[in-house]
Amino acid sequence: MTSRTTTESTTETTPETTPETTAEAAVRQAADALVAAFAANRVDDYFAAFAPDATFVFHTTARRLASTAEYRALWQTWVEQDDFRVLACASTSPLVQLLGDTAVFSHQVETRIGTRAGEETVHERETIVFHRTADNRWLAVHEHLSPAPPQD
Repeated sequence: MTSRTTTESTTETTPETTPETTAEAAVRQAADALVAAFAANRVDDYFAAFAPDATFVFHTTARRLASTAEYRALWQTWVEQDDFRVLACASTSPLVQLLGDTAVFSHQVETRIGTRAGEETVHERETIVFHRTADNRWLAVHEHLSPAPPQD
């Protein structure tokens, strides 16, 4: 959320830097880094973007995952059983909502995955909740993924 100011002597605008714009930029940077690690199949970097006690709700799993370790173990099962890997991921329509030291990031994702059966592209909507840590980093504490509705 950038506000713009103008002076009477010129029509140029300059963005104001506020704690909110700085925090929003930091959340976007954290989200971009998380998505980039996922897209490049950099598994260690991807899971490092989550707090250890993060929770996960995926439309592809029967229950909520109660920790990053639980999600990582499930990921490893996918790799071992089906040769699962992320081939690409594109994020569109990002939105950051700041709520103090918590932020809600939502976006659309198009992910290309590979398995023993071949390649598949999936279209989903995702919400990631971030929390600012004591050392001023934004870590993901919850992720929710659902299928995107069909496009008209």
